[in-house]
Amino acid sequence: MSGAVGAAVGTPRPRRWRHPDTWHLRTKLVLATMLLLVTASSIIGTLLYASMDSVLTRQLDSELAAASHRAAQFGGGGGLRMDPLDARGQGAGTLNARISGGVVQIGGLISPEGERLELQAFDAVTLASVPVSGTHADASRSGLTDEDGGLIAVERRLSVGDYRLVAVRTGYGDTIVTGLPLAQQQATLGSLVATTLLVSLAGLVLLGLVGTWIIRRTLAPLEEVSRVAGQVAQLPLDAGEVALAVRVPPSAAHPGTDVGQVGHALNRMLENVAGALEARQASEKRVRQFVADASHELRTPLTAIRGYTDMVRLTETLSPQGTESIARVEAQSRRMGRLVEDLLTLARLDEGQALSVRPVDVTQLVIETVTDQKVIGPDHVWRLELPDEPLEVRADAQKLHQVLVNLLANARTHTPPGTVVTAAAGRDPRGGVVITVTDTGPGIPDELRTTVFSRFARADAARSGTSGEGSTGLGLAIVEAIVEAHGGSVELTSRPGQTVFAVRLPG
Repeated sequence: MSGAVGAAVGTPRPRRWRHPDTWHLRTKLVLATMLLLVTASSIIGTLLYASMDSVLTRQLDSELAAASHRAAQFGGGGGLRMDPLDARGQGAGTLNARISGGVVQIGGLISPEGERLELQAFDAVTLASVPVSGTHADASRSGLTDEDGGLIAVERRLSVGDYRLVAVRTGYGDTIVTGLPLAQQQATLGSLVATTLLVSLAGLVLLGLVGTWIIRRTLAPLEEVSRVAGQVAQLPLDAGEVALAVRVPPSAAHPGTDVGQVGHALNRMLENVAGALEARQASEKRVRQFVADASHELRTPLTAIRGYTDMVRLTETLSPQGTESIARVEAQSRRMGRLVEDLLTLARLDEGQALSVRPVDVTQLVIETVTDQKVIGPDHVWRLELPDEPLEVRADAQKLHQVLVNLLANARTHTPPGTVVTAAAGRDPRGGVVITVTDTGPGIPDELRTTVFSRFARADAARSGTSGEGSTGLGLAIVEAIVEAHGGSVELTSRPGQTVFAVRLPG
């Protein structure tokens, strides 16, 4: 069937994690708090590492200065040029070397067992590159002196590990190099880094769990406000009687808190909306009652007008102008009668009048209705598309017949002669029965599609080709009201050359 309404094609949902603006507030708060903790931990860890490194370096330099002093006194005293490694007080791991003429003459280090270990060939090159701090002028002094007033300590990688080295000149022109291992300092700093990382990670995990729990409890009132707002947003507030009883609970509407102020303001707004809805409902009820009463009252004078026009036509001799006037009175009274009947129908439907529901053969009903329209509109082309087997639905036969009459009359009235009008019925893929009325007319303008089911809505001359005389503007409103009373729906799709009204009824 050409008038079937196409299903919307689903689109892939965007990945929300790529768009921070779509994240939940609690997620943002937890991540921001953890980011601050990471930043604080990084800064504290960096400062602590730098401070500890400075303390350990000063401590090592103090030990290195003492070791260098002992080695210079022993290895450069009296011109004997003894091995500085044999100086008393040198601890395990201490390295000493004598350099003369840029060549290492004597060199080695003390192992943890107290034995002497020789240096590798490339270690000698490294030791020779150590900058010299100054000249040891007097081996009897208790300290070392140099041109700058301090030792120049450097770190070098040797075959036995990383060492901190100083080089001093003796009074005899030789250079004594002394070094202490950095292994203990590096181990201490590595342990500090590991401890800092472990404590920071544990703090992050603990903060993530506790912070999430605290933030959830803190934002619970806001979530309650959001839930209530979502419930209100789903209520059909546009028409009919609406019970707006949902409110934000007192626990989430305390005006003394920031979130509570939002909940309190939402409750006040809901009170105002509920009052406005009640006033609107009362006004609509008065209008419906007025329309129903007026329609009942108008029936009697309209019947009298038609009776008197018939009597005048039968009992009086009228001029051609009088005959035309009487004909126009009759036409307008019939039009007024149709308007009154339509208003009464809508008034009864608005009041929730019970339907006379029974099994209805939709196929036979469509055939009979289209046959009647062929007689009324012979200048249109009428077609049927019906299943071979009977098609039944539980409905009010009279009301369903009125739906078909209004849809077919709408297609006949608002399309030019020669338009093809197709009435079809079949099983709805969504379940139930679908009845469609399709015409090949000029289509309904975009600006009218949203109001076409409104009361007293009229198509313009572009679709009808006429001024619309004789139309009450209530036909499609009646169609929608009857279909919704049956628990169904009516849909419209229109473009130039094809307009489709699809009525879907539950099975």
